Amino acid sequence: MHVRILRHKQSGNAWTFLLTAVAFPVSAFAQTPREHDIEAEDYFSIGVITGCVTSPTGGAIAYTEVRWEPPVEKRNTDLWVVDSDSRHVTRLTFDRAADGSPQWSHDGRFLYFASSRKRSGESDPPYNGKRQVWRVSASGAEVTAVTRLKDGIGRFELSADSRTLYYTVSKEDTDELWKDLRSEYKDLTYGHGVTKFSQVWKLDLELWRSEKLVDEKRVILDMKVSSNGRRIAMITTPDEEIIFSEGQSRIDVFDTETQKVTTVTPDGWREDHPSPYGWLDSVSWADDGDALGLTVSYDGFPTRIYIVEWTGDAPSLRQLARPAGVSVTGGTIGWRPTSRDLGFIGEEHARARVYAIQHVREGGQGEVKTWTPGDVAVKAFDFSRDGMSVAAVLATTQHPPDLYEFFASGQSSRLTRANPQVDTWKLPQISLVKWKGANGDEVEGILELPPDYKPGTRLPMVVEIHGGPTAATQYEFRFWIYGRTLMAATGFALLSPNYRGSTGYGDKFMTDLIGRENDIEVEDILKGVDAMIELGIADPDRLAVMGWSNGGFLTNCLITTTDRFKAASSGAGVLDQVIQWGTEDTPGHVINYMQNQPWTDPEAYRSGSPLYNMHKVKTPTLIHVGENDPRVPQAHSRTLYRALRHYVKVPTELIVYPDEGHGLTTYTHRKAKMQWDLAWFDRYLQTSEKKEIVETSAN
Repeated sequence: MHVRILRHKQSGNAWTFLLTAVAFPVSAFAQTPREHDIEAEDYFSIGVITGCVTSPTGGAIAYTEVRWEPPVEKRNTDLWVVDSDSRHVTRLTFDRAADGSPQWSHDGRFLYFASSRKRSGESDPPYNGKRQVWRVSASGAEVTAVTRLKDGIGRFELSADSRTLYYTVSKEDTDELWKDLRSEYKDLTYGHGVTKFSQVWKLDLELWRSEKLVDEKRVILDMKVSSNGRRIAMITTPDEEIIFSEGQSRIDVFDTETQKVTTVTPDGWREDHPSPYGWLDSVSWADDGDALGLTVSYDGFPTRIYIVEWTGDAPSLRQLARPAGVSVTGGTIGWRPTSRDLGFIGEEHARARVYAIQHVREGGQGEVKTWTPGDVAVKAFDFSRDGMSVAAVLATTQHPPDLYEFFASGQSSRLTRANPQVDTWKLPQISLVKWKGANGDEVEGILELPPDYKPGTRLPMVVEIHGGPTAATQYEFRFWIYGRTLMAATGFALLSPNYRGSTGYGDKFMTDLIGRENDIEVEDILKGVDAMIELGIADPDRLAVMGWSNGGFLTNCLITTTDRFKAASSGAGVLDQVIQWGTEDTPGHVINYMQNQPWTDPEAYRSGSPLYNMHKVKTPTLIHVGENDPRVPQAHSRTLYRALRHYVKVPTELIVYPDEGHGLTTYTHRKAKMQWDLAWFDRYLQTSEKKEIVETSAN
């Protein structure tokens, strides 16, 4: 157990330091002296385990790992396997082909996976760069293409007996109205009318014959086949644009015996939802094939868990009760084999654990079991075939995500050490802090301090704000291009507030933000800054703020609310809610928080927009955005830049990252982001040895 207590102040005051502990065996590996000072370049040495799947025969767990491999600009995903007894790891794939979605054969001899492999000069499948299904032996000795379709596949599922492969393909369809004109000018981009609908096919892996099963003029976002092969569950939408997922996604089930498709989320099932703009995340079958789990997520409201149960051929849909105070992470459900226990990742006070609702059967449910206790941040999990253990990808305050195994007995074991170099790093001091936010309500955050920090020393402090806002900063070691680890390593204190609207703090804490953006959460954050100053940690004259996505939005809100921040880094941040409603790919987000359309309540959109207070900005602001960002289009960043540079006369720089979307994906762009932020904060917070700052003209 690792324990550290920094300071504590009795209840009744504004702030509290919390005990930091890891209450389970974190490692059976040898310990290494921590002598390395972390630098920006170290970020690119980290490999991140992203998913895991246990062998049906036991003894082995396959996992996916994302890693930078210079001089290639982008990270690649490869397959690995670990022997759970010896902890010996084997890398199975090496091609730069985004290998993923591994599924074991029934005998544990092979892994089937999706991959986009490309050979120079090849135009025919399977080496034409299109996504195909491949197979690799558990030893990595042989890799074979299973599908060889010209345009590749979408999703795939292997039958429980490994005799059949189910997969989706896309077929373009054009509306009849204006069809001739669209065909004549097919190189133009149209707002609608041309859709790639999905088909479901099956491939007999013994006879190698394929057959089309489903062609319903729907787009399939997820697909799962029951273990008995009787039913295929599909999340479908009427169009491929992501906006159609909000409120129009549904569950269709194909019966392989009757050859019929039944919609099991009937008309009107959303009537009691907190928002009409929820989207379906994923589906999962119980072992018996008569229960289907699904999650529905929303911007601003808690994720719900539903199940569909069959009695005979008649499906019935019902909602499951969630554990009090735990936020369900959408898209993470999975049944424990040989049972009716439905597992999921849940967030609670900056931890993320695997929970299971037990005995989900015949209209009822049992108690909730916590499979991964302690101070952990679980990213993915998979139950063993016998249901007696769970493999979990998780991070702690001591290391990035690694693979663990937790047993029903309560014991646990760490199986991998994906980043041994981290064991030599001087890690930031990470703790949980609490303070009184808006309305006197308790707010929590993560505080990172330099490795050699001495209590009583005031530091320049960066407030790092998470996105979402239906998300949270978790209690873990995370080296992140948006501030975590690097800022503390270079001498800053870093405060990451889990402000109003964050997950893991109860339903009310989340939904209090509805109708209150650019208001209640801003007060939560500023009171957290006050608490850090009162503690003697933050230097009130050297404060900075940064964030990406909703964190960028809140950075924009804060600089239009106060001039106490001496520097800001705004990444992909909303400036005007009307622009956001009209241009982003998920407008239900804006409608939920504004509680109306722009023409119905323009004042709500105005009060939720930092744009109309730009004249108050005094903070030098660095602006980042991806050129092709569909979530927060660059119009916001360009408007912010124009206002600050040409009209408000505040020091600013605009950085547009070419060919990037809502996140930065290349080595060069991520390194540029970190170096620009460090240089900007160094200049305006006077953190270097050179204390003199010579301002340049905003013109």
